[in-house]
Amino acid sequence: MAPSPATVATATRWRAATALLVLSLLAGRSAAIYCDEDDCYDLLGVSQSANASEIKRAYYRLSLKHHPDKNPDPESKKLFVKIANAYEILKDEATREQYDYAIAHPEEVFYNAARYYQAYYGHKTDPRAVLVGLLLILSGFQYFNQCTRYNQAVAMVKKTPAYKNRLRALELERSGGVTNKKKNQKQMDKKVEEELSKELELEIKGTEKPSLWNLVGVRFILLPYTFVKLSVWYGCWFWRYKVKQAPYSWEDAAYLTQRALSVPVDAWSNIDELTKEDLIKRRLWDKSNLDSYFMEMRKEYKRRR
Repeated sequence: MAPSPATVATATRWRAATALLVLSLLAGRSAAIYCDEDDCYDLLGVSQSANASEIKRAYYRLSLKHHPDKNPDPESKKLFVKIANAYEILKDEATREQYDYAIAHPEEVFYNAARYYQAYYGHKTDPRAVLVGLLLILSGFQYFNQCTRYNQAVAMVKKTPAYKNRLRALELERSGGVTNKKKNQKQMDKKVEEELSKELELEIKGTEKPSLWNLVGVRFILLPYTFVKLSVWYGCWFWRYKVKQAPYSWEDAAYLTQRALSVPVDAWSNIDELTKEDLIKRRLWDKSNLDSYFMEMRKEYKRRR
């Protein structure tokens, strides 16, 4: 059964009213970011087609009436704040154009909000200040994380028998081999332990002491120096070993070996000197030598199995 004309007309009117309600709500949201719930033109008592001179005269006229120095009424003071805000928006051609666009296109709520915040806060924030603040925050978190990891690692190492034996050996060395037999031995040992633990150099694999030089902010500041240093290093490397064909020095050969084996710097520094010497003599930076070395390691692994 087809709906009657009256039902169709009612449904059409209902949809139109709903659409108008949605548009009015959107218009309120788009314009509200500028002058709250008020209309900027109405606050100044001018039409939307008013020119810059008319807007300026209207503002000065209202300032004489509602400025706090002229009118001590609290409500007048609140109204003056709104008037001053409306004038700041309408006196600038760019922000006025954005406001007019928000009124004409209320459905583009997010776009209008983005343009507003970009205009009012984007130019007030110095990108250099943002960068410095970001680097300070990242460096602070990085340093805090380094300290936390290092303190946790130190606490775990101090619980090991190896550390306690080293501490006891250092105590005996300081006392000339004589141990303390007094009743308050535990208290004295605790004090001695705190003093002697500062003298022990703890080498904890995988965890380094917190250092300001490793912070991202410091590295960013030293970036030009690092770039120049690397450029000079690569230039000298190219001239010495590519142009002059000089033999590799021990340090450079060790660097090439460590890089060829993809061994971290910390792990490479913990390898004994005899093993390092053997690896360097193999010239593992040459692909053929590296393949032969890996083949030997695989054969040795199978033999041990």
